Amino acid sequence: MIKAGLIGFGYWGPNLARNLYASKEFKLECICDEKKDNLLKARKLYPNIKLTEKPEDVLNNPLIEAVIIASSVNTHYDFARQALLNGKDVLIEKPMTDSFKKAAEIYELSLKLNRKVMIDHTFLYNGAVRKIKEIIDKKSLGNIQYIDSTRINLGKFQNDVNVLWDLASHDISIINFLMAEKPQYVQAIGKIYYSEVKENIAFLILHYSSGLIAHMNCSWLSPVKIRKMLIGGSKKMIVYDDIEPSDKIKIYDSSVNVLKVKDKGKILVDYRVGDITIPKFSIEEPLSLLIKDFALAIKQGKKPVSDILTGLETVKILELAQESIVNNGKLLNYKL
Repeated sequence: MIKAGLIGFGYWGPNLARNLYASKEFKLECICDEKKDNLLKARKLYPNIKLTEKPEDVLNNPLIEAVIIASSVNTHYDFARQALLNGKDVLIEKPMTDSFKKAAEIYELSLKLNRKVMIDHTFLYNGAVRKIKEIIDKKSLGNIQYIDSTRINLGKFQNDVNVLWDLASHDISIINFLMAEKPQYVQAIGKIYYSEVKENIAFLILHYSSGLIAHMNCSWLSPVKIRKMLIGGSKKMIVYDDIEPSDKIKIYDSSVNVLKVKDKGKILVDYRVGDITIPKFSIEEPLSLLIKDFALAIKQGKKPVSDILTGLETVKILELAQESIVNNGKLLNYKL
C-alpha cells in the first residue's frame, strides 16, 4: 500500500481522508491541519492515525510516499513543490495553484523529478459527466453550439480566491473534458459586494473557433443553490442538473431549423420537439474513482483522467478571466 499524508482537514479534506482510509491502494499515515478544532474532528474519526499541526511533519516524513493537499489555494504551490523535492507524488485539490506561473513551475518540476502530480477535479469522475461525454463523443447531439452553466448559492465566501476560482473551476474542467477543442478567447465580468477584495458574482464566457460559446454564471449571492448545465446541439440538447437526486441527465430530442425567405426578408423557424430520455449512469462515488486513478498513476504510470495538464488549463483560463474582469470584460487570447 502507498503510504499517504493529508494536509488540510477543513472543507474538502474530510472527504479525501474518508476515501483514502477506505482505499485498498493507500494507507493514510498522517493528517495535518493548522486548526486544532479540525484535528479534534479528525481524532474522533481516525483515532489511530497520527495528527499534526505542522505541514513539515508530512512533507519531510521519509515514510510518506504520496502527499494529498487540501489546504487553502495560496499554500498549494509551496506544499506541492516541497513534496516533489522530497521525492513524493502529489494530489492537489482544485484549483491547482493561484497563478499559472506557479502551476507551470510545478509541472516542470514534476517532469524533472519524474513524480506524479494529479489535480482533484472530482467532476471528471462523476458518472453523469462521463455519460454526457460518451453521448457527445458518439455525435448523438450533433454539433455542439452552446454550453450554459449556472453554479450559484449563498456563500461560502472565500478569503483567498474570488467566486470564479472557487466555483467556475468545476465547470471549466468539465467543459474541457467534454469538448475536444480548447477555447480561443476568454472573457469575464464580475462585481464585488460585501467584500473589498474578491469578486462575489461573475460571468465567464469561453469563445471557440468552431462557433461554440460556453457561458458560466457563478455567484455566492444567490438565495437558492443551483448546479445546472445546458448543452445545446444541432440535433438534441441535454440538461444536466447535479442537484437532482436521480434523474440528473435529461436528453431532449429537440432542435431548431431556420428557413430564410429571401423575397420578404423574413426568417421562418421550424421547431422540432420530440421525446425526453433519461439515461442510466454509474453512481459509484467520484472521489473513490479519483483515488483509484491516483494509485494507478503512481504504481503503473497510467495517465490519470484529471492529470496535471487539466490543472494547468483550468488555472490559465481562470487567470485570463481575472485579467478580463480587471479590463472591463476584454476579450483575451487563450494559449497554454
